[in-house]
Amino acid sequence: MKYYSTNGKSEPATFRETLFTGLAGDGGLFMPEAFPSRGQRQRSATGQCHGPGNNFFHDIGSYNFHELAFIACRKYISDITDKNLKGIIRDSFSKKAFPVNNSPSPLVRISKDLYILELFHGPTLSFKDFGARFMARLMEHYLAGTKKRLTVLVATSGDTGSAVAHGFFGLAGINVVVLYPEGRISPLQEKQITAPGGNIIALKVRGDFDDCQRMAKKALSDAEIRGKMTLSSANSINIGRLLPQMFYYFSAVSQLTALRRGMAKREPVFIIPSGNFGDLCAGLFAKRMGLPARKFIAAVNINSGVPHYLATGKLPRVKTRLTLSNAMDVGIPSNFARILDMYHNNRVALKRDIDAVTVTDGETEKTIGLAFKRFGYVSDPHTATAIAAAFNCNLAGPKIVLSTAHPAKFPDIVSRNTGEAVKLPARLASCMKKRGKSTSIPADFRRLKKILLSQGNVI
Repeated sequence: MKYYSTNGKSEPATFRETLFTGLAGDGGLFMPEAFPSRGQRQRSATGQCHGPGNNFFHDIGSYNFHELAFIACRKYISDITDKNLKGIIRDSFSKKAFPVNNSPSPLVRISKDLYILELFHGPTLSFKDFGARFMARLMEHYLAGTKKRLTVLVATSGDTGSAVAHGFFGLAGINVVVLYPEGRISPLQEKQITAPGGNIIALKVRGDFDDCQRMAKKALSDAEIRGKMTLSSANSINIGRLLPQMFYYFSAVSQLTALRRGMAKREPVFIIPSGNFGDLCAGLFAKRMGLPARKFIAAVNINSGVPHYLATGKLPRVKTRLTLSNAMDVGIPSNFARILDMYHNNRVALKRDIDAVTVTDGETEKTIGLAFKRFGYVSDPHTATAIAAAFNCNLAGPKIVLSTAHPAKFPDIVSRNTGEAVKLPARLASCMKKRGKSTSIPADFRRLKKILLSQGNVI
């Protein structure tokens, strides 16, 4: 499998090359040259078939999460042996890291046709743990036995930074630099980013997430930086972070099949809290592989221009504003370039598969209260945007809401809308007791470049 750039001006790259460069040389995002479909079966050198085959989705309920993950990514990552890839999957999604029964991403039924796919059972209680842990172990595998040092750069609007910091902490030969907007993430999120120390460097940027993202993208395409150090990204602009987010879509359909004792008569609608649109993009990758999905609905806050694009064909550029769903405070989502590429910029075709719904802070808070009152379900603000979109969805059949963060990460917002105190899980409570360390910098690429080059990670 080779990967091309969405800008079309770079040579195709191998998976390993995309993993370590993050962004194509022309500034575009990497995309796979093909999507293995449900009617194709990949055969290894040993003659084993790795699917997905014609009967794969009919029998999907018989596969566990690790098996589904292997089937989902085998075609995309062809230069790692079956044994090693299965080992990376086992380590990334171990019971120790995700201490829940049956699946690291359990599907919870809260009403007849409404399900919550809980993605917050990992080490930092965010869905970002799936991508960060898998990506870190892929990089560690490729670096093993070499003398190369790597710097991983990540811009975060909330949970990405903490997941990457935890996923990469202590890995030999890898430093991590996290950019986050000063004063625009929760205290708990900031503590998770700044507390690890060691090989994790936290930089709080005097600006918003779009400033952080702009600086990170510029660094990844800077010729001088590329010539002096090995720099990669851990945002979902990196295909290695994006692919593992397909895994829980396959797992969701597997669990839905088991709960309904057979495939639902109608394919499920997936409703996704969306900021940088990595999660939705991964779902579209899975759909191209044959995943049963009737529709994808992006639940966004007031910052996203995607609803306007779907209505008019124009993606507005506006200054982001702080909301309760702060990890979604993104004006121009990076992964939307991938989505447009998949649909050849055909907005009519795109709208057949995707809708986008804007949810205000008032609606978010109201939904947190309603979900608790109606179903006894406690949701964080990001999940609540998707539940709000689900409440207003008139499509028949099962609706699967992706729950992206544990409610305890936003205790004040959740408590005032449910009337119940939110108990802080032990791993979060212990993190809050640690001393954090960060450096405040202006939203100036030159300052970031100086810091990166001072790392001394010469190739």
